[in-house]
Amino acid sequence: MANASKSFRIGLDIGGTGIKAGIVNQENQIIGRALHPTDSRRLWQQVVQEIALTVQDALKDAGLTEQDCISLGVGCPGTIDAKTGTVVYSNNLRWKNVPLVQELRHSFSLPIHVSNDANCAALGEVCAGAAKGCQYAVMFTLGTGVGSGIILDGKIFEGGGPGGAEFGHTLLVENGELCTCGRHGCLESYASATALIRDAKRAAEKAPDSLLATLCGGDLSRMDGRIPFQAARRGDSAGKQVVNAYIAHLAAGIVNAVNIFRPEVVLLSGGISKEGAFLTDPLNEQVKNEVFGGPSSFLPKIRTAELGNDAGMIGAAHLK
Repeated sequence: MANASKSFRIGLDIGGTGIKAGIVNQENQIIGRALHPTDSRRLWQQVVQEIALTVQDALKDAGLTEQDCISLGVGCPGTIDAKTGTVVYSNNLRWKNVPLVQELRHSFSLPIHVSNDANCAALGEVCAGAAKGCQYAVMFTLGTGVGSGIILDGKIFEGGGPGGAEFGHTLLVENGELCTCGRHGCLESYASATALIRDAKRAAEKAPDSLLATLCGGDLSRMDGRIPFQAARRGDSAGKQVVNAYIAHLAAGIVNAVNIFRPEVVLLSGGISKEGAFLTDPLNEQVKNEVFGGPSSFLPKIRTAELGNDAGMIGAAHLK
């Protein structure tokens, strides 16, 4: 099945628990896959060796070799210096100043590029997903934290140096909730799944007879990001209060992004985005009324991402 025209790309998505590799064809379909454990307790050199093995297994799955491919791209969590190919800091991987590209060059002769995993996911959606055909897009990943990816003129915008374009750590509430970064009041501390669960627990404590409390069996340790939305859908006042506050906070963060970049589309990914129209409909309405220029201005559509776990691999494959 080897193809001498070199029409394939390799995309890697490194997470705290798993290394995913995909071989991407010209139609942005993943035709070969592999998944290996990360085990970040190991030395980073051992993890990089595991990355190389994952790529080899994906190539085997596709029936290809390195010689059939154009490039290798890596999406990695944390602060990434794309110019030098260095993972400056990644809490998920317990890495600091890891020369990832330099190390991978011992195993591969292809051009190798690296970027933040949220950036890669956003690029993947532009190449083949919910933002296909767009040149300007912003994506928010709503998970344990709030990741963001910004695409300008079809390319990842990373700022002037490592650590830029982190909308999750822009200020939303002065002297607000403590964020994982150590500051108070970041968007992440209000719009992440972690923040939603925290606020749902507080509301359930105040309203023990509410559906919000009942759905977790009265055991607040069982609260998750779906329960507030389930309660709100069924008309529970405590659930609606939590969800409405969450949507208002997220809308404020999106408005900031729209006012700065005026993207063609704003995408939502991560677990909370699975709430679909129950989340995006009120967001579209609130953002329309709050952005600079209001309803008469250029308004991007807010929609959910489409590619799921494949977005990072497809986007990484297109890094240049």
